[in-house]
Amino acid sequence: MAFIEVRNLRKVYRLGNEKVYALKNIDLEISKGEVCCILGTSGSGKSTLLNMLAGLEKPTRGDIFINGTNIAKLNEKKLARFRQENTGFVFQSYNLIPQLTALENVGMPLMFKGVPKRIRNKRTLAMLKAVGLGERMKHRPSQMSGGQQQRVGIARAFVAKPNVIFADEPTGNLDTKTTEDVMSLMVEMCRKHNLTLILVTHDLEIAGYADRIVHIIDGEITSIEENTPVYIPEEKTTDNETKEREDNKE
Repeated sequence: MAFIEVRNLRKVYRLGNEKVYALKNIDLEISKGEVCCILGTSGSGKSTLLNMLAGLEKPTRGDIFINGTNIAKLNEKKLARFRQENTGFVFQSYNLIPQLTALENVGMPLMFKGVPKRIRNKRTLAMLKAVGLGERMKHRPSQMSGGQQQRVGIARAFVAKPNVIFADEPTGNLDTKTTEDVMSLMVEMCRKHNLTLILVTHDLEIAGYADRIVHIIDGEITSIEENTPVYIPEEKTTDNETKEREDNKE
């Protein structure tokens, strides 16, 4: 069974007496550790599909299995717990709390899980260092650039060690160079920890970072394209591994 499996998914909104079909009978499978991009124009249904997969909206019909759990059948309390334990989110607008420092923003998911402050701060600082912001831990969002704020958002998404990361137009507010840095960072962290990344975008260049590209038009998947990612993280070795390789050469 796939890590994420979607069966016959439909979402219908009512506008007065009219029905609007946002998603029409979607079937999709996503593997563990895969970087999957849902690509479509505005109004195509891509963000609605992301919200369904993330458990932020209930489908009108169909099933969504994540690691064996059918989240479409969970009540709100169980769904909230499932999201807390299994998912992380990266948003286009960063969604940082202005009054909190980078350390406090990143630590929010751990606080909700009841992790003691001392342990929480230790893990949060380690994650900030991992995204290159160890020296910015006491800075508030207004004291950071857009790229730095998005790195804080990425650190927050990863700090609780979720199984799947959802990213909705994560580079929409960033310049080209920062976009490349942010995308490479997200992919590298997912590869390192074998996490599934589901990315929603309208941008073909962003889609190029994915293993597969799911094309969606008018609420329907029109094609699924296998892709060779434009960025493949270099394999990093420990000192012991390097020494072993040198010994083997001798």
